[in-house]
Amino acid sequence: MTTEVLKDLVRALQCLPGIGPKSAQRAAFHLLERNRDGARRLARALEDAMDRVGHCVHCRTFSESEECRICASPARDSSILCVVESPLDVAAIEQAMEFKGRYFVLLGRLSPIDGISPASLRLDLLEARLAGGEVRELIVATGTTMEGEATAHYLKLLAERAGVTATRIAYGVPMGGELEYVDSSTLSLAIQSRRAY
Repeated sequence: MTTEVLKDLVRALQCLPGIGPKSAQRAAFHLLERNRDGARRLARALEDAMDRVGHCVHCRTFSESEECRICASPARDSSILCVVESPLDVAAIEQAMEFKGRYFVLLGRLSPIDGISPASLRLDLLEARLAGGEVRELIVATGTTMEGEATAHYLKLLAERAGVTATRIAYGVPMGGELEYVDSSTLSLAIQSRRAY
């Protein structure tokens, strides 16, 4: 028989992406049976993060201070602005390469069906940044979903209005990938995004 406290724990764990009722129950039972110290550390870390982590006032990525370390760095090139959908995208780019520009995090993507408009994403902040004259290139790094492509198109229009060059990150065949195993959409994008060799 499951207690009310245990039911609450299982429900709470379901707020995590990809965690359904069975996975949440498995995790809850594991923590209670085998790793209570780990569960307490997790609870403290979650509470600490919720209290101390906010958004950078400039780029809107996660930060413990008003300005994130990327925006605070004088080594970053303010003339190149990369627009991404989430702070997770910033982390991925930072881990993958030596990008020296700055970021603007949308915290979503345009989706009229879901009620996510330019105002919802605070694209007025991006528009003001582009109008400031410092940005020369806007790198659009949104996903290739229908919503991501619609967002990319909207961002391109914003850049054009501000007289800023808009570029789109290329998509295509992964390193080490064999063409016969690549899906047709990815292969099509790879062909369309080709560059001089």
